[in-house]
Amino acid sequence: MAFGNSSSEDNMMSEINVTPLVDVMLVLLVVFIITAPLLAPQSLKINLPKTDAVQQKDKPQQVSLVVDAQGNIEMDKQSLNDSELAGMLRSRAADPQFQLQIEADNAVPYGRVAALMALAQKAGVAKLSFITLSK
Repeated sequence: MAFGNSSSEDNMMSEINVTPLVDVMLVLLVVFIITAPLLAPQSLKINLPKTDAVQQKDKPQQVSLVVDAQGNIEMDKQSLNDSELAGMLRSRAADPQFQLQIEADNAVPYGRVAALMALAQKAGVAKLSFITLSK
C-alpha cells in the first residue's frame, strides 16, 4: 500500500530552489568584504608620473620651517616651541600670499610632521608645501 498520490509524483516542481543561490551570494559578499581593504590606493604599488617643475606666476611670501632629526623646529633662523610657532603662524596667516614651506629631516617621525601640519592648519595657514631634494 502506498501512502501518496501517484499523480503528484509525476508532476515537476515549478519553484526555483534559491538556497544555493543565497549561499553563493553570501560567500561572494564575504570575499569582497575581506579583499576590499586590500584594494585601497595606499596598498597598491603605483608609479607616480615625473613632471617638470612649474614656476608660479605670483610669488608668495615663503617662510621656511625647519625640523631637525630630533624634532626641534626653527623658523626664520629662530628656535621655537610649538606654542610660539602657533602664535607666529596666526599673525602671518592673515596674508593671502603667505606660504609655509616645511623642511623636515629624513629621520623625523611622521607623527611629528603631521602634528606640525595640524598646528599650521589650526593657525589658519592655507598654503603649505614640503621641500625635498630631487633624485
